[in-house]
Amino acid sequence: MKETDCGAVKLEGGRRMAETIRYLVERGIPVMAHIGLTPQSINVIGGFKAQGRTRAEWAAIEKDAKLVSDAGAFAVVLEAIPEPLAARITARTPIPTIGIGASAACDGQILVMEDMLGLSPRAPRFVKMFGKVGQAIEKAISAYAEDVRSGAFPAKEHAYTMKSKKRKRAAKGKAKASKKPKRRGT
Repeated sequence: MKETDCGAVKLEGGRRMAETIRYLVERGIPVMAHIGLTPQSINVIGGFKAQGRTRAEWAAIEKDAKLVSDAGAFAVVLEAIPEPLAARITARTPIPTIGIGASAACDGQILVMEDMLGLSPRAPRFVKMFGKVGQAIEKAISAYAEDVRSGAFPAKEHAYTMKSKKRKRAAKGKAKASKKPKRRGT
């Protein structure tokens, strides 16, 4: 923690990570848990799919929330779950819930910066784009490439010049004048 200057770690997974969360917390490492859609497990869960969309799936996700809370996580991210389930977990869990595609029923919200700024080619359904920075970046890169190809960049103002001999002599004189005279022992 000290070497990386981070304030906590975030671990994806409920029951399968509860023991690890407990282990870390007991050793003074704050842990934020992450349940519901866990992007690092998309190959196991069958892709980027919302979780808990049927009542039959709720019990497992609620159990995950309870286990990570009991293990000592200071908060839990709820990703891509329906609002009624997010509201239920938020009401029943003593730690804060942070939603990402889990509705306003959570205690807080988070989005992936690249998605909300329009940098991702395909953002999830729950993302509101607050900007289209990707278009501005593409425009700037295209302008740069065109200026390089046409020879407009770099121009003289983007290059260094040689120092004149007069400037070099003046600089040497200033350096000699600023040196302290050596003191001789008494």
